[in-house]
Amino acid sequence: MMGNPLKLGIMSEEVFMRRAIELAERGRHRVMPNPLVGCVLVRGGEIIAEGWHDHLGGLHAEQMAIADAEAKGVATQGSTAYVTLEPCNHFGRTPPCTEALLWAGVKRVVIGANDPNPTVRGGGAEALEDEGITVETGLLSAECSAQMDEFLHWCEHRRPHVLLKAAIDAHGRVDCDPNAPAQRFSSAEALDIVHQLRAESMAVLVGVKTVIRDDPSLTVRGPDIGPREAPLRVVIDPSGRIPDACRLMTDGEAPTMLIHAEAFEASSASDAAHVERVVLAAESGEIPVARILDFLGDRGIQSLMIEGGPDTWARFLTAGLVDRAHLCQSPVELSGSGDTFGEADLEAAGLHKINSLEVSEDTISHWS
Repeated sequence: MMGNPLKLGIMSEEVFMRRAIELAERGRHRVMPNPLVGCVLVRGGEIIAEGWHDHLGGLHAEQMAIADAEAKGVATQGSTAYVTLEPCNHFGRTPPCTEALLWAGVKRVVIGANDPNPTVRGGGAEALEDEGITVETGLLSAECSAQMDEFLHWCEHRRPHVLLKAAIDAHGRVDCDPNAPAQRFSSAEALDIVHQLRAESMAVLVGVKTVIRDDPSLTVRGPDIGPREAPLRVVIDPSGRIPDACRLMTDGEAPTMLIHAEAFEASSASDAAHVERVVLAAESGEIPVARILDFLGDRGIQSLMIEGGPDTWARFLTAGLVDRAHLCQSPVELSGSGDTFGEADLEAAGLHKINSLEVSEDTISHWS
């Protein structure tokens, strides 16, 4: 819980909501599939209590703020709650936040973003108004929505928000001579950022060629993801070529999903408990990426990170189904003349560079 009430004096309402946005960030990596949410309770122009959704299964932001006030012996009656997302009005892992606000005697609720989740759809605000609480919506709505972009995207489209991550050498190559062992060329600092991106994703996807070539583990190392399940590892493998002895099949550190084409016949060998095989309809031997996204969306996957390889990147880009991209270019020069990839491919798909920064000796650019 928080310490003494934050003495900020009389402030604009935007300051209170910005503080709620700041608090919400404390749950990053840990709350999926729930959205990031922050809340502050204000009375007499001062913040008297704060809360945020810290981890999956933990208190919601409004509930934590009320508990914070109780722990400090601060009365909540007559206060105003500033919350980044419309309070829930249904029973899930916790009771409805609307009931908590009513119990606390909050007289006014200021909401940043409305909740498009079908289980809510305005029900929280309406329930509060029905009990005589003043409700105002839309304060810093764009900022609040941006913070929970993946959640809102899934609610609207029922498909995961797609992030493409690519690493290339000085000349745009993505691999060395295919007859030589695979070579990792990004800096350690750039790899740390990749693990941050994995931690922000509910699933990580590769094509089977990447598994055969690199034998990746696709796990999160470093960031604390709390009690939520590790990101699902998804492999597009139409004809069932994945090696039985690869890491994705043998280690149960994270779940693995293999997506096969409808003509695939599973072998008689039994898979480990963490492995799931899914069969989807194919067209000309390929499974349409839109069909894959629809399937993952139906499974509740809100955010998907595509890690490789070039053929998989090209299919998602050509389909116009990449929302963001993370491109890391190293000064290393690989041998051979393999596949190349670069900014031109992202621009051709309609993505625009947002920024570029130097990380160790690598250049990382972000696209949207």
